[in-house]
Amino acid sequence: MLKLGDYQKLRIKKRTEYGLYLDGGEDGNILLPNRYVKRSMRVGSEIEVFLYLDQDERIIATTERPLAKVGEAAWLECSWTNEFGAFLNWGLMKDLFCPFSEQKERMEKGKKYYVYIMEDGLTHRLMATARVDRFLKKKPVHELALDFSEVLLRYLYEHDGYCELGDKSPSAEIVRRFGVSKKIYKQASGDLYRRRLITIEDDGLHLV
Repeated sequence: MLKLGDYQKLRIKKRTEYGLYLDGGEDGNILLPNRYVKRSMRVGSEIEVFLYLDQDERIIATTERPLAKVGEAAWLECSWTNEFGAFLNWGLMKDLFCPFSEQKERMEKGKKYYVYIMEDGLTHRLMATARVDRFLKKKPVHELALDFSEVLLRYLYEHDGYCELGDKSPSAEIVRRFGVSKKIYKQASGDLYRRRLITIEDDGLHLV
């Protein structure tokens, strides 16, 4: 069975005017649109693709790589909003939906938010949630710190190499900003410091 929101290797079954059809087994043929087809792709060969749902809720393949897959967290920018929630840019043509019920604060266009990518258990649609705590708590603390260190590093790159949150910052502010505990934040910043990627100053973290 195909797994949405993840990478899979599928065999090219046939070529059509719309693109390549990949063998999805029980789920039928999966379209890889022409915009992603390369000359080197041949019928019968296997290619790695990312699977998600298109505008008509059909499984579709892409060779694009999103900023995160199901089961991962990332900082995503809000592209637009409507009366149901927000739509986040995760690197694919179709934005990722985050309903109001999964937002910690009302999301605004142009701002970035730390979210977890998940599959809705009822509709099987891919979606984002800013309530990352309930997912991250399932991992051991040291694994969370290692995962978050990469998120923190990316945050610094995207914010002029600086974050004002440090050891003396309130835990609530760290949770509000990143959705992780102060303990995980300190371990992650310590990991980046040991790797000589940041310096820790009185006014916060600085990218080297």
